[in-house]
Amino acid sequence: MRDPLPFDPIARAAQLWEERIGPSTTMSAVTGLMRVQQIIQSAVDAALKPHGLTFARFEALTLLTFSRHCRLPMRVMGERLQLHPTSVTNIVDRLEKDGLVKRLPHPTDRRTTLVEITDEGRARREVATDAVNRIDFGLTGLTRRQTEQLTDLLTKVRRAAGDFTD
Repeated sequence: MRDPLPFDPIARAAQLWEERIGPSTTMSAVTGLMRVQQIIQSAVDAALKPHGLTFARFEALTLLTFSRHCRLPMRVMGERLQLHPTSVTNIVDRLEKDGLVKRLPHPTDRRTTLVEITDEGRARREVATDAVNRIDFGLTGLTRRQTEQLTDLLTKVRRAAGDFTD
């Protein structure tokens, strides 16, 4: 890890933006959000790497454990994870290669493939969950209330972008 800068580069950029371009509120917020995303991604990747998982694979295993029968159609996985079908296929391929999930034919729809978490997948997800929980998913420096406020604000942006409807 590098030494911290003696100033906030995003605040400095916002000041220059304000002087040379115009209002900097949105630019500053987005730049800060992108930097925080990098910080969180790095922390989560470091926590999951010893368990042979990426965040995408961890999310897939978690989604499967949340389902009633620990199995879901690949199409449903893609919808819930908000991923393109090709990405879901790649994630499932890797998880299956590692013995963490298995593909099953759907009992009534020959066009549908189910993905089911294995016992090894459940065990790996459990230790990986402990790892990311220990580091608060990389989101440090906020109180519980601030984290709830952040979630509320990000949810508004996601809703406005059409991620979901209520």
